[in-house]
Amino acid sequence: MTAVAGMSFNIDAWDPGYGSSMEAEELARSQAEVELDVEVPAAEWAPIDPSPVPSPPDAVLFVDGVRRIDARVWIDDPEGANSASIGICASYAAGVVCCCAGRAHVVGANVRRGLFTVAPEAAGIETSAGRYEAFRATAKDDKPLAVVLSSALQSELADVELETAEEARRAIAGHVGHDLLVVDGPLSGRTHLPRAVGFIKSHQTTYLPGELNAMVGELGPHQRTPVFLMGTTWVRHSWYLRLPSAGGPPWSGVVRVEAAPHLAREEVTDLANVTQSVLGRFASVPYKDSRAPQNLYPIAGLERDLRHRLGDQQFVYRALRLAASR
Repeated sequence: MTAVAGMSFNIDAWDPGYGSSMEAEELARSQAEVELDVEVPAAEWAPIDPSPVPSPPDAVLFVDGVRRIDARVWIDDPEGANSASIGICASYAAGVVCCCAGRAHVVGANVRRGLFTVAPEAAGIETSAGRYEAFRATAKDDKPLAVVLSSALQSELADVELETAEEARRAIAGHVGHDLLVVDGPLSGRTHLPRAVGFIKSHQTTYLPGELNAMVGELGPHQRTPVFLMGTTWVRHSWYLRLPSAGGPPWSGVVRVEAAPHLAREEVTDLANVTQSVLGRFASVPYKDSRAPQNLYPIAGLERDLRHRLGDQQFVYRALRLAASR
């Protein structure tokens, strides 16, 4: 905290290019239904200190994905009606990094390219950089086309992340026993995966009542809130956890963790305790990562690796231009 002419303030450690770890200007009270009495009665909520974990995971798997818009394209109407529909050509990749036995190594990666459009006549595009498979989205009256296409791309990326995670677990089954799977982002669509949690780095919505929400900002390093259950368009268990950080605003270093809704109280409590004992060791620091401490080292490293696998953007763009000219 810095004092200037009697004014106290903090600087958010996150790179402004990524927004903020807590979007205060957008923060809104969620309409989610929240059940607070999962782990302890609501009246007994208090920060929970780390506790010994009887059987810590032998490996921690981190799942993440990256996406890149390579070009915007116009698809001509085959009926010759002097009209065209816009689409986006994108490259996207998902990968898994395994942290075990004192080392980190990539155990799975998939790179895809796709054309996303609402044009019914769209077809795949063959280029020297690879084939762009066609994915047809449905236009929506209440959403801009750009949002519809971006959502279609994100949905495909989520599918590839799930596929890659399942492949990675099969690949390490022979040399790793008990593991923990950490999905960078919401766990939606992946709640069936065993020993899996979603890792939410930033906050746009508040889910807890005022006094309990204030308690989140008072968490110490490695402390967490009790587990709660919430339902929006889907249901999941969740808890807030503070990673070790160098100080800053009240929610600096706070992440929200998600787990499957079907877990019993003891199972989800054990999983929450495991995240307390495990995730803090991977927290990044500001001089190495502009999204520290939430952008964990394995996730940051995996993102760099995946972006490299997408290929040179200028080469890919030229390949698309050549394909269009044929």
